[in-house]
Amino acid sequence: MKAYSSYRNLPPLAGVCSMQDAMTAGLSVEECVRRLKRYHYAFKRLHYLFTARITAEPIYELKSAFSLHAHLCAEQASALRKRVGEVREPPLGLEEIPHAALEVYFDEILAAPSTEELVLGLYEKALPALREALDRHVKDTNHLADHPSVRLCRFALLDLSDMLEFGAKTIRCLIDAKVREQAKAWLGLLDDSLASAGGLDGTQTPAAKSIQRRHSAKPHQYDRVPKRDERFPDPYNMGVNAEVFLYDPKFPPQPKTLMMFYKRLREIDVPEMMASIIVETANKPWTYYRDMSRQLWDEARHAMMGEVGFANLGIDWRKVMINFTWSHALNTQLKPIERHAVLYFIEQGLMPKNGKRFEWEVGQASGNPLSALFQDYDWADEVLHAKIGRDWYLKEFNNPQEAVRYGDECWSRVLMNWAKWREDGLTQHRNWWPDVYRAACERWGIQPDPEVLAYSTTYEAVRADLKTISASG
Repeated sequence: MKAYSSYRNLPPLAGVCSMQDAMTAGLSVEECVRRLKRYHYAFKRLHYLFTARITAEPIYELKSAFSLHAHLCAEQASALRKRVGEVREPPLGLEEIPHAALEVYFDEILAAPSTEELVLGLYEKALPALREALDRHVKDTNHLADHPSVRLCRFALLDLSDMLEFGAKTIRCLIDAKVREQAKAWLGLLDDSLASAGGLDGTQTPAAKSIQRRHSAKPHQYDRVPKRDERFPDPYNMGVNAEVFLYDPKFPPQPKTLMMFYKRLREIDVPEMMASIIVETANKPWTYYRDMSRQLWDEARHAMMGEVGFANLGIDWRKVMINFTWSHALNTQLKPIERHAVLYFIEQGLMPKNGKRFEWEVGQASGNPLSALFQDYDWADEVLHAKIGRDWYLKEFNNPQEAVRYGDECWSRVLMNWAKWREDGLTQHRNWWPDVYRAACERWGIQPDPEVLAYSTTYEAVRADLKTISASG
């Protein structure tokens, strides 16, 4: 070893590690794969867990974060599946539960009855345990022999670092001493479950603990009814038809950016609906869940683009009545494949010139650089989403025309109780547009256009795709 040197002392071994480190024994392939399967199980369970809690989580910021974190977990699970397949022949055993106590561990977090306990279970227990296991893999394995796994671990640790940074800030905002004391016994149960499993990676001696299910004693039931926090005071409001305004050539581009920001922010209902498809659709190839989770995250990003658009104009988006009528109706009235059909139908309608391209052109003409930028990426994302629809929905039909017709038919069956919601006192479908437009004009330093100010078309008779709604709903 002392006599060995590289050419002109260049970094040896492609810079992967030192010669000395490369001479350490490290993990065998068998042990490496055993641990990789545990990480895969954890990421897969976390993906499902984040997804399953999006719809019924009322806090908008958490809906958005869960959408991102589900996507990140799906990507990491996909990478680990590929790595295991590189060093083992099928069957790979990736659907097996590594340890019964580990199943209890994730079941308990999934069934957490409150946002606060859920946040603690995710960001104070599960994700740190996974980070510790990945750190240990990087430390224990031979970096030259097992470089592909080391690389995957490092990428996963980058994602986990971002998730845990968000989680730490969230815990500081939501968790006080009283909440922590109330959750103490349950958090202890999580610790005992992990200890009984020998740690998340199974490298520790399993503890002889008696594990009694608590929250998961009754299997978790997915809640498909969307919930919103108090900043959404009128979630049934369908008093302002954004699409009719947007596509009316008599209105100028500048105020149309407000409607596009509204449309973007309203897209938080798409993750609420897509989560229901993912959770309630079983026995698909893993790539289905990965692709659908990517689209779900994109839709959450679009909602945040609308949020940023309003914030940039100094407009309080709480004055824009962001509703949940679409996700609520689809989730409670349609089967998963029917919801996907509606999603596909809408996506196909966004591809022609009067769809995403038109919105981008409006953003360009408006003089608002954020609107142009956001619509540019929104359009690009929609191209991917149309492909995902072709890959996973279209194949269920004989031809594209049949698939589109079925989506249209499913959406036509969705009952939007516009009048009944008003009769029941759930909303008055208040026209919030004049107040928001006036606020924007003040920011722009212009006088409101009387014709724009007077806009009052609702969704009572015209659907978001500009199709007339029948008298039956």
